[in-house]
Amino acid sequence: MEAPPIGLQLARSARVIGAAFDRALTEAGGSAPIWQVLLLVRSGQSSTQAAMAKTMGITSATLTHHLSAMERQGLVRRWREEANRRVQQVELTPEGLALFERLREVALRHDAKLRSRLSEAEVAELADLLDRLAAGLQD
Repeated sequence: MEAPPIGLQLARSARVIGAAFDRALTEAGGSAPIWQVLLLVRSGQSSTQAAMAKTMGITSATLTHHLSAMERQGLVRRWREEANRRVQQVELTPEGLALFERLREVALRHDAKLRSRLSEAEVAELADLLDRLAAGLQD
């Protein structure tokens, strides 16, 4: 019997792993989009909405929806700089920082659970294989 296509196996695995992560984040009071926003803002990788949307691979409108909800929940604060009113900055509130820490622990436990089934060499090989597959589609 022929093995299923790699893309199908990858999609199925991603769906199962992602659903487990989503459940864990939800139990801790978050969600995948909230975790991604908190992580980007906390890490300083993307402090503007435009940069965040690009990094997350979503539209600016979708990010605005997430940020508005997070702002209503008291997790983030947004403002526009005087020098460039078109650029909106985002920062975590104390409540957002506390949720970040809680969700960070969830993410670390999830990652440890995934890694527990593989050796360090297999983790490195998997990362390399995934990078090579993605690179092959960007040509």
